[in-house]
Amino acid sequence: MNSGVGERRGNPPRRSQTSLLDICTIETKEVMLNWNKEDIRDTMPALQTSALHSARDNYLNYLSTARLDATEPIENDEQAQAEVAADFAEALDDTLHDYADKLDKLKMIDFGPKSTVDEGAVVKLSGRYYVIAVSTSKFTCHGRELMGISTMAPIFDAIGGAQAGDTVQFNGRGLTVEEVA
Repeated sequence: MNSGVGERRGNPPRRSQTSLLDICTIETKEVMLNWNKEDIRDTMPALQTSALHSARDNYLNYLSTARLDATEPIENDEQAQAEVAADFAEALDDTLHDYADKLDKLKMIDFGPKSTVDEGAVVKLSGRYYVIAVSTSKFTCHGRELMGISTMAPIFDAIGGAQAGDTVQFNGRGLTVEEVA
């Protein structure tokens, strides 16, 4: 007997119209949103610490070349090179302080789950993932490429407080916040 709702004679009842592609997309979306932010919280300071050590080594190297031996006669070229090395060392000193400040800030950030773009959130924007914390170069965590964005960055002014699905304006372009975790 045919009830008329999704059944045909001799065929099993019709299932919903969800295709395999829909299932894969649903599973992919669930995986994307299931970030292990503890790993991100651990990775970002490790990267900043590595950069800090590298900057410190460069600083000490430049600083050592900026010192002249007062027991020997000093030529004009040596004096000029020492002054340039001292200027580089001073610039690297600022970089050292920047990395130290970033490390301190990372210790204070709550990387818990977020539903809006805020400090500690992972955001997918235009197909790329960003961590709202401190500015970083691109890095990989669990096979995903991310980049750190500071809350002081101009783009944060545009996306701050947005939720997944919101479209925001930045530099005259509409950007859709695809995910927030």
